Amino acid sequence: MSPLPESATIRAMNEQLISDNIPKLRQRVRRSAEKSEFGNSDILVIAVSKTRPAEDIRVAHAHGLVNFGENYLQEAVQKITALQDLPLIWHFIGPIQSNKTGLIAKHFDWVHTIDREKIARRLNDQRPINLPPLQVCVQINISGESSKSGASMKELPNLAHTILQLPRLQLRGLMAIPAANAGTAQQHEVFSLMREALAQLRPLAPAVDTLSMGMSDDLEAAILEGASAIRVGTAIFGPRNR
Repeated sequence: MSPLPESATIRAMNEQLISDNIPKLRQRVRRSAEKSEFGNSDILVIAVSKTRPAEDIRVAHAHGLVNFGENYLQEAVQKITALQDLPLIWHFIGPIQSNKTGLIAKHFDWVHTIDREKIARRLNDQRPINLPPLQVCVQINISGESSKSGASMKELPNLAHTILQLPRLQLRGLMAIPAANAGTAQQHEVFSLMREALAQLRPLAPAVDTLSMGMSDDLEAAILEGASAIRVGTAIFGPRNR
C-alpha cells in the first residue's frame, strides 16, 4: 500500500486527535457537573473553532458537537457558508466593532460579547426579520483588566435594560473571560462573582439562564461555580497553530 500524502496524513492525525479528545472532554464536564451544587447537569459545550479549518468542524460535528464559537468574523463567515449543509449553531465570542455588526447579526445564532448599548442597538436593527431573535449575553469585564472588553458590573443593569427593550435580541445571560494564568482559588472567586451577578440580574430579566464561562484550562472551576456554557478550543482541537 502506498503511503498517504503528507497533507492526508496530517488530516488523518487531526481527525484522530479530535475523535479522541471529545470523549475525554465530556468526561471532564460530567465529573465536574456531578460535583457542582448548582444542578447544572446539562452543560452547553461550545467548540471554539477559530483558526480551525471547516474540515475539523465537520469531524467534531460527526462526534456529536453542534455549537461552535468564532472570534474572527471574515474567517467565520467563510466557514459558516461552507458548512451550510450541517445543522450547526454559531456563537460569536470575539470583541465586536461597530462596522462588523451587520455580518454578525446576519450569520450568527448567539453573541456572547455585547458590552455596550451601541452594539446592542446595531445588532437589533441589523438582525434579518426572517431569522429568530439573536440570543445574546452581556460580557462582563469581571477582572477589571484594561486590555479586555466587557461592561463593568456598574454598567450591567442599564445595558441589560436596553437589551430587554430590543425585539430582535433575546437576553440569555452573562459571559466572562477571567484573567489569564489565574490560580484555582482566583478562578473560583471570579466565577462565583459571575454567578452572583446573574442572580442579581434575574429580578430585571427573570428568563436569563446562561453563564458562559470556562475554557480548556479552567472549565472545572467554572462548572463548579455554576457555568451553564463553556467555550473550549484546545481540549477539542489541540493547540492552535496561530
